[in-house]
Amino acid sequence: MVPEKKLIEGCLQGKRKACALLYRRHAATMLGVCLRYCRNLAEAEDVLQDGFVKVFTNISTFRHEGSLEGWIRRIVVHTAVDHYNRQSREGHAVHLEEINEVHISDNPAVEEEQDLPGCDLTEDELMKVIQDLPDGYRLVFNMYAIEGYSHQEIARLLNISVNTSKTQLFKARKMLRNVLISRSLKYAIQR
Repeated sequence: MVPEKKLIEGCLQGKRKACALLYRRHAATMLGVCLRYCRNLAEAEDVLQDGFVKVFTNISTFRHEGSLEGWIRRIVVHTAVDHYNRQSREGHAVHLEEINEVHISDNPAVEEEQDLPGCDLTEDELMKVIQDLPDGYRLVFNMYAIEGYSHQEIARLLNISVNTSKTQLFKARKMLRNVLISRSLKYAIQR
């Protein structure tokens, strides 16, 4: 296996083989990231391609301070957010600020999850549940719960208020909880 440092050097020198190997090494994982942000596979593949164009264009800025995969993931997430913002401007996505906000406390206890009955979901089923969330819910949920962005960072990247970010997360969790509860009940009935 070619070491990461050699791959990066090869990409910096414009070697196609190094670029192809870097892509193959990380594409499947990054496609999974894209699928969480996009409505379908075709859209996710477009975002993935755009993301890797940015990776190869900006590989010289990688500072070896963290993992290459983490750096690529950040670029891919930002590419997915850019894609969403572009669709919003073109009228193809819901504008997050248009959704009615509910008051959500800054107290984390308000957002605590209730215990859910056992529900065995495969990774693909869980991915589908996340993909089925409305655009705003899906974006904020992924950025906050999976990628670890703060509400302030999400607000800045999506050009929304911090309260809108919190509201979207609250509603996404509520919707996911309802789906998981209904699946759990269906699973319990079938047993």
